[in-house]
Amino acid sequence: HNMSHSVLSIQTKPIEGQKTGTSGLRKKVAVFEKGNFLPNWIQSLFNALGDGLVGSSLVLGGDGRYFNKEAARVIMKMAAANGVKKLYIGQFGLLSTPAVSAIIRKRKLFGGIIMTASHNPGGPTNDWGIKYNSSNGGPAPESLTDVIFENTATITEYKIASETSFPQIDFAELGITTSGSFEVEVIDPVEDYLVLMKEVFHFDAIKQLIANKKFSFVVDAMHGVTGCYARRIFVEELGASEEVLLNCTPSEDFGGGHPDPNKTYAAPLVKLLHEPDTQLQFGAAFDGDGDRNMILGKEFMVNPSDSVAVIAANHYCIPYYAEGLKGVARSMPTSMALARVADKLKIEAFEVPTGWKFFGNLMDAGRISICGEESFGTGSLHIREKDGVWAVLAWLQILASRNNHLDEADPFVTVGDIVRDHWSQYGRNFFSRYDYEEVDSEAAAKVMAVLNTMLTEGQTGVTYGELKLATIDDFEYTDPIDGSVTKRQGLRFIFEDASRFVVRLSGTGSSGATIRFYFEKYEDNADYFELTPEEVLKELIDCALSWSKLVEFTGREAPTVIT
Repeated sequence: HNMSHSVLSIQTKPIEGQKTGTSGLRKKVAVFEKGNFLPNWIQSLFNALGDGLVGSSLVLGGDGRYFNKEAARVIMKMAAANGVKKLYIGQFGLLSTPAVSAIIRKRKLFGGIIMTASHNPGGPTNDWGIKYNSSNGGPAPESLTDVIFENTATITEYKIASETSFPQIDFAELGITTSGSFEVEVIDPVEDYLVLMKEVFHFDAIKQLIANKKFSFVVDAMHGVTGCYARRIFVEELGASEEVLLNCTPSEDFGGGHPDPNKTYAAPLVKLLHEPDTQLQFGAAFDGDGDRNMILGKEFMVNPSDSVAVIAANHYCIPYYAEGLKGVARSMPTSMALARVADKLKIEAFEVPTGWKFFGNLMDAGRISICGEESFGTGSLHIREKDGVWAVLAWLQILASRNNHLDEADPFVTVGDIVRDHWSQYGRNFFSRYDYEEVDSEAAAKVMAVLNTMLTEGQTGVTYGELKLATIDDFEYTDPIDGSVTKRQGLRFIFEDASRFVVRLSGTGSSGATIRFYFEKYEDNADYFELTPEEVLKELIDCALSWSKLVEFTGREAPTVIT
């Protein structure tokens, strides 16, 4: 006998601070816990989705952060009350962001709800977040997030199944629970994603690499959701030993850390690969929800801009792309290394604003196969999110293709060898990013104003040392698929030798603003390849700091983070 739940309509009123972007809504946990903040947003989402929601199937999961289990219960009861027919939920409430995208696409679902604040710290005093992905598996477009926000401003009630009438569901146990015509199915978080990875990659070749005595590696999940994917894929499927797994037990506060895979927050992993006597040939780190990645070799760190270029150049060894790439795309601040690969392959290369949805439009239209951004995000048309595990498997596939046929006596072809080989063919795009975080908002505005003056006065032809400014603009993008125009995406200063620096201002929130500088210089003289980005980019960096008067306006002698 299947009892049905009773539906309650709870009176409510709009709450400030629910503006939703394509990466969803992120706030402190305490904000979401208070009053009707969460139910208001969920009801506004359901109202925005309209008639299609009734009788539909959705998937729900998240990165394992604090408050996910409580939130999942609320979302489940509200989905039931709003006419959703079926809700899939990852075991323990866990699903990586790439897995949600894969599940939506494979099961042809109406959409998915992801409980994540990505790489932001978790725990009772830290951040919580929620975002919606559409039926293509990609983040909700602005046309939808705008309607969600409009609804948050006019909401008067929300619908929820009463707690006493709704069945208790154990997220630890796989299986189906019903309540009336509503069904909840707790699913294995890895299965659908694993099946997809086996379609993309040649697992047997990677198995052979992992069995090679000369090869050892580690993956660091930074206590995020990727831990359960790493265990299942690298250990159970590919035969690596448990020792390869670092911080692979998901934790509600990410082990007290900051689950952002970069040199600053994944410093212990970087140190491990740079020990003079390390046996490790490969290391990788993932962020909280599993969409970002950092790739390391023995005493070698792969710049994310180079990583996507190397994957694209070596696409032929990955079964999914063996027929060739349709095209590639990079976010505007990302180095132009990927564009050089596209030139050689004679395929289209797109330069888009920062934000994964721009890649999604190109993928849906069949224009690109592989894409990436400098902020440790790499991906492809297999799903509509960036994908950390995919990037690691791509690198392992490339390493396998270079090493599996070698004899015992041959030296192992390392990550560093592969990247240096890439530079020898394409030249090297030296790249660095400076982040100045929590800068006083007025000081940040002054920095941007002085640079904008150079733009409005059209100060091309000005020089700094050997550098001569060729063009300056504020990047804007007309989407070739839907015709939408995205303006003011960053000031670009491009010099006559094709060097450039880009400046972007973001998040003028309560804790101040973040100013980001991106520096890039192309070099095809192999004598320079072993220099550091700091050495090669010094004049460019000095120029940017001088013209922007950054130190004078902000008092910052050094950036918060250097990438």
